[in-house]
Amino acid sequence: MDLIKGMKEIRFHGRGGQGVVTAADVLAMAAFYDGKFSQAFPSFGVERRGAPVTAFARIDSKPIRRRSQIYEPDYVIVQDPSLIGVVDVASGLREGAVIIINSAKKVSEFPEFNSFRVYTVDATKIALEHIGKPIVNMPMLGAFSKITKEVTLESLRKAIRKRFEGKEAIAEKNIKAMEEIAEKVEG
Repeated sequence: MDLIKGMKEIRFHGRGGQGVVTAADVLAMAAFYDGKFSQAFPSFGVERRGAPVTAFARIDSKPIRRRSQIYEPDYVIVQDPSLIGVVDVASGLREGAVIIINSAKKVSEFPEFNSFRVYTVDATKIALEHIGKPIVNMPMLGAFSKITKEVTLESLRKAIRKRFEGKEAIAEKNIKAMEEIAEKVEG
């Protein structure tokens, strides 16, 4: 792990159709806009809507040469809390690592993660209010930015606009949801 001391590795957990891969891509793009080096990549099993999906991102101040899956992430983002208990979302995490969970529950309701820094945010509620669908990927990135400071909200705005180029209304709805959630993180 000393070889990648400055590198930050992020693992996303969700279900097919929830935008997990898009979240990793947008995060990597935002890091790039912040002047950092980054990469994003998915890991698929059975490719079908609703199946567990994992995506990964890396952020560093210097070029990233590593191309393997992420086994010991610094951060885990859980877009679908129904995966907890089905998938070992804490696999490889060191004590004190950060887990961000999309949930209306309080942090204290996740005792299985006591050795980690856990944050919860009701991204589903915010996504439904702003986007009209329970697509929580961009709101979860707002929470990630606020908690970790690894990327700025301004770079996330820019990355979302780029990702949804030609779909300005969708981009702006996602940005509003991302901004609101950044203010509602609990941990």
